Amino acid sequence: MTARPIFIGGTGSHVGKSWVAAAVCRYLLRMGLRVAPFKAQNMSNNSMVCAGGGEIGRAQAAQAEACGIAPHVDMNPILLKPTGNFGSQVVLNGHAWKNLTAREYYEHFEFLRDNVAQAYDRLVSNYDYVVVEGAGSITELNLRHCDLVNLGLAARIHAPCILVADIDRGGVFASIAGTFQLLEPEESNLVRTFMVNRFRGDVSLFRDGVGILEAKTGRRCLGVFPYAPDIRLDPEDSVSLDERPAPVDNAGGASQRIAIIRFPHISNFTDFRLLPEARYITQPVNEQFDVIFLPGTKNTIEDMQWLHSKGIADWLHRQYSDGATIVGVCGGFQMLGEVIIDPDQVESTAGTVRGLGFIRATTRLMPHKTTRLVAARTHSGIPFRGYEIHMGITTIDDAGRPFAHLEDGSRDGVRLPRIVGTYLHGAFENREVLEEVLPHRLAASVPEDPDRPYEQLADWFAEHVDRDLFAKEYLR
Repeated sequence: MTARPIFIGGTGSHVGKSWVAAAVCRYLLRMGLRVAPFKAQNMSNNSMVCAGGGEIGRAQAAQAEACGIAPHVDMNPILLKPTGNFGSQVVLNGHAWKNLTAREYYEHFEFLRDNVAQAYDRLVSNYDYVVVEGAGSITELNLRHCDLVNLGLAARIHAPCILVADIDRGGVFASIAGTFQLLEPEESNLVRTFMVNRFRGDVSLFRDGVGILEAKTGRRCLGVFPYAPDIRLDPEDSVSLDERPAPVDNAGGASQRIAIIRFPHISNFTDFRLLPEARYITQPVNEQFDVIFLPGTKNTIEDMQWLHSKGIADWLHRQYSDGATIVGVCGGFQMLGEVIIDPDQVESTAGTVRGLGFIRATTRLMPHKTTRLVAARTHSGIPFRGYEIHMGITTIDDAGRPFAHLEDGSRDGVRLPRIVGTYLHGAFENREVLEEVLPHRLAASVPEDPDRPYEQLADWFAEHVDRDLFAKEYLR
């Protein structure tokens, strides 16, 4: 059996394509269909490890959860992880391949296109539908000749397209009508409908707007979908932090003063999804915190240099002296040590950078990337699951307790008085593990059911979609 594709394209970046793709995935699953997600090329430093150790974008892992299946590397054959001056690390079929600039990347177009096709062909043999997500705008005219992920892909797999536009950003008429104006005839035939996303207020007030857009484009509107701030999905990349709601009070629990350092190359900040009250910090502030988290980073050396240059390194020591607990995850853990060395120039030409010196440890960055799922227990016995994604080995001289004991008998990280370090992403997505490093328990209102957002998304989509039109254009 070969699955039928549905392509989710956008008028631009951050219009809600990942959101809509996850909604369609769960909507189809509710219909009793076997469905899987697919994104040929994703650019994000938020990633997830699949069974077998392959790495894909966090958004595709979330969409797999919406489909009720385990994530697989075929769902995201190319993951671009920006590294700063070195361009991006290209993760191909789940494993680090090369560090390339944008120009170098497109020199490999035919090879990459073939890998995308092979991954898609493997995926479609097991499902009824594959929900395919594009990237950015479907009308990136300068990239049309080397399109791996948008309508070039949709044409190759004969996928009908839903065009998603975000009215909350403004300019929805120009973005929708302009997109159709820029399509080549063969591309235009693929784009069957459009949808207006993130509408605030009374949707009926936009009825005339729908009519205008349908007349301008010659396409029917699939629906006007309201802004839904109560539905929380893991963010795809750090741009979402700019749109993050203001920290909320920990209602129902004791007050927690929590900060997270927002590195320039921050990665996997989904580790902190249970901390909506946390404040992201990019410079020293005149406020004392109880706990400060140093998250993952795609460029440990450059972000460590940034900590020194911004005065945050000294500020962290003052915070620690005044009673704060400092917690480092992955790259943040490496920074807790005395020195980070990069003799193979994996991340930087700097070679060596001085760490924060909270623990007696040295990290050597290595060309080989560690990616694996793990089962572990904290030193106090709390079981949890996590995953490793890092390119370094940390040697610890301190005699403190490990952060966790892994099921293979090895130890992870370190725990000293008010200093905690771990390589394990996902550890603090476990409520009990997180509460071990916090001064107070989390509020009862903090969400824990991982399936609830997908059910909410499916309800949102089902309520506002033109079901007959959706069935006609995409299910027949």
